[in-house]
Order: sequence, then structure tokens, then C-alpha cells
Amino acid sequence: MTLRPAMVTFDTLDATTLADWWARQTGGTVRDDSDGWYVMVLPSTAGGPVLAFQKVPDPTPGKNRLHVDLAAADRDAEVDRLLGDGATLVGRHEHEGFQWVVLADPDGNQFCVSQEHAAS
Repeated sequence: MTLRPAMVTFDTLDATTLADWWARQTGGTVRDDSDGWYVMVLPSTAGGPVLAFQKVPDPTPGKNRLHVDLAAADRDAEVDRLLGDGATLVGRHEHEGFQWVVLADPDGNQFCVSQEHAAS
């Protein structure tokens, strides 16, 4: 089994403004299907990373503001493998049918694992 980077997600107070800024910098296209709650910047070229901006009530001290979202064909199997190799479970989440698992690496850096999904 392998993981591939799916997107890089930024926690922010204003997802739309930050996404607009990054789209200008990268030539990407802004996609907002969540009224500013979760905004993506789709890459201008195939294969480039998707940048995502997630609105949070405030930046939480001690939590990384930037984290990696990983996608797997079999999310549950990958989560089990990661837990077996030293990751710790932070939480399981679902929003409008989309599910993901938040884990922390051995140093406490948080990242997410979801099922493979289309970015567009």
C-alpha cells in the first residue's frame, strides 16, 4: 500500500481571502463549494498540488496551522498501518458525507487520511 499527497490544507480565519491570495501567486483556480468554510485552489497544471484553506474560529496554539492531507484507496487499512508504525489517533471526522481521520506522527505533527477523492 502507498499514500500519495492529495493536498496541503491551511487553517485560517478567512479561507476565501487566503485562497484568493494563493491563487494569484500560483495561477491556480479558486473553488468554493462551502460558502467560505473550505476553499480550494486547484493547480494550474496537471499534477500540481491542491491547496486548501479551512476556516477555523481561531488558530489553536500548539496545533500546526499547516497539515498534509493524504489519500488512500483503502483509508481504514492505511490508518491501521500508520497506527502500527507509531502514529497516534487524534480523531475521526465527517462533514457532508466526506470522512477523514486525523493522526499525529511520532513528533505530534497532525495530518489527515481520507479515501481517494477527486479534487475537481
